[in-house]
Amino acid sequence: MSSLSISRPKLGPVRLAICALALLVLLFGLYFVIFGSWLILLGGSWYYTPCGILLCISGVYLFRQNPIGVWSYLLAWALTIPWTIYEVGFHFWGWLPRLFGPTLVAIAVAACLPRLLRNQKANFNA
Repeated sequence: MSSLSISRPKLGPVRLAICALALLVLLFGLYFVIFGSWLILLGGSWYYTPCGILLCISGVYLFRQNPIGVWSYLLAWALTIPWTIYEVGFHFWGWLPRLFGPTLVAIAVAACLPRLLRNQKANFNA
């Protein structure tokens, strides 16, 4: 009697950390989509909903251990810069609350990229 076994990747500490980061990014994304949509209905900024969609995409792909998660987060982060300039100009104190947190998360997300690329290459060669 033969049994089919599905090989699952081991849930090590690095993979667990990436999943925790993915959950954080996904929750931020959902928050941005929900309340950003409400803000649009109130006549406010359109930034949060599209940014939230990118963050949700990022979170899902990070859960799947796919580098697209990193690239989509970095795209959202990069698009935050022109939005910040549009909103507050070049005033440092206006930039701080808009970019500090997302930049810290961007550093953590970007740090995942070598591992995700190595996983992708290993899966491609298998």
